[in-house]
Amino acid sequence: MKKTVIFLLCFGAASAQAQHKNILISTNYNPNEMSIALDEKDLNQQLAAANIASVYTSQNGGVSWKTGLQTSTYGVWGDPVVAVDTAGAFYHFHLSRPEEDGSWIDRIVCQKSTDRGNTFNNGTFTGLNGGKAQDKHWVAIDRNTNTLYLTWTQFDKYDSEDPEDRSNILFSKSEDGGETWSEPVKINSVSGDCLDDDNTVEGAVPAIGPSGEIYVSWAGPLGIVFNKSEDGGETWLEKEIEIDEMPGGWSIDIPGILRANGMPVTKCDISGGDNHGTIYVNWADQRNGIDDTDIWLAKSTDSGESWSEPIRVNQDTVQNQQFFTWMDIDQTNGNLYFVYHDRRNHDDISTDVFLAVSTDGGNTFTETMLSDSAFIPNDKVFFGDYNNIAAHNGVVRPVWTRLDGKDLSVYTALVDTDLILNPYNDGIEVLYDAGTSTISVSGLSAVLTKIQLTDINGKPIARWNEDEKVEKSNHFKLKSELAEGVYYVEIGVGSEKLRRPLIVVKN
Repeated sequence: MKKTVIFLLCFGAASAQAQHKNILISTNYNPNEMSIALDEKDLNQQLAAANIASVYTSQNGGVSWKTGLQTSTYGVWGDPVVAVDTAGAFYHFHLSRPEEDGSWIDRIVCQKSTDRGNTFNNGTFTGLNGGKAQDKHWVAIDRNTNTLYLTWTQFDKYDSEDPEDRSNILFSKSEDGGETWSEPVKINSVSGDCLDDDNTVEGAVPAIGPSGEIYVSWAGPLGIVFNKSEDGGETWLEKEIEIDEMPGGWSIDIPGILRANGMPVTKCDISGGDNHGTIYVNWADQRNGIDDTDIWLAKSTDSGESWSEPIRVNQDTVQNQQFFTWMDIDQTNGNLYFVYHDRRNHDDISTDVFLAVSTDGGNTFTETMLSDSAFIPNDKVFFGDYNNIAAHNGVVRPVWTRLDGKDLSVYTALVDTDLILNPYNDGIEVLYDAGTSTISVSGLSAVLTKIQLTDINGKPIARWNEDEKVEKSNHFKLKSELAEGVYYVEIGVGSEKLRRPLIVVKN
């Protein structure tokens, strides 16, 4: 089958047309609320999931996706969270709806795949506590031990108005690849109500520190608060550390969206770079007004003991709505990546998706639009509660929900990080001709001296010198046809070393 390539467009202002190849993952089963994870040892292998029970796998760097429906005797009821450990095992965490011997969302379920997502086991669980509801979980994996650390909210009785019914943050861990789980422990000192609103404690996302510390923040009656354990979750601070009062609370109103939140996301830099050990917390709130939701970042350089003032991530200068933020850190270089929905380019509820990047520990940000086109949502259709993003070694894969009228779909983008971070890449075009098995390079400002083709993991496929050009032009012959996937063309031009993505897709 003939193949073609996509890319490269010139990098422009954030309000310009998107520069990053959008990939439709699925429209099946009304998908929303995405999670994504990358296999750091083979970035071709990617895992994603969406409400209620959809699981997606890609074996070519996110160019194409296979859709499956998760099943378990414990039930599959949304809040998808996916992760990949250092052995390449895939994990899918979700809420429960047991076929028997249980009740709706009575536990957090962990299902595991050891064959790159082709099959998953029936799963194990943690958090079962009678009829209490277990909700809003997230997981972090210690890359040194593959220990799974899980945090979530327990409701004494979901949606109860009784002040005696409380919400709390729980923690459990697995040291054997999800086979067994420790007894859950409460890690908050200030509980919340059970109304699933501003005064409920929710949004607990764990992160791992340089020496295996566990860091967690969440939102609730005190705003955004933080706790930590330095002994694998055996002990925690007796009292949470307050990060920010979160004016307006975590439950926010966005026109056209059925419900929205600004719950925090916690990450820690363990890259070994200039910001090694810095803890970041990312959220959205309406401190500047209900018509001006913004994306925020706070950071700590002393293991969470003290926190910076909030730093605004979105750089627009007028009142707009930015919402559903998530962040990740590329642990090979410490770069911060954020994804969020954004309405800066419109006077109505038309909605785009943006990416922000910081290479200096959150002091400055570069924004670019990800979505190819805007969509107009419908507040009668559930949109989900979060986006997600994963980054490693320059490969960045955001995932988001799109809602056109009543039609839900989920997307990713093949983010061109080199174009964002290196202005010398601007205007350089790389094309692949499957018919002649040649790569061509144009738009160079100086004489090309050498060129190398690598796969998504940086493994060399072919190298050429300047005198190996075909027909005295910047065309270079390959020995065989390229398979569908993501590649990189590394170019030597004078003293500059440039890199451009080459995306091969099937017609």
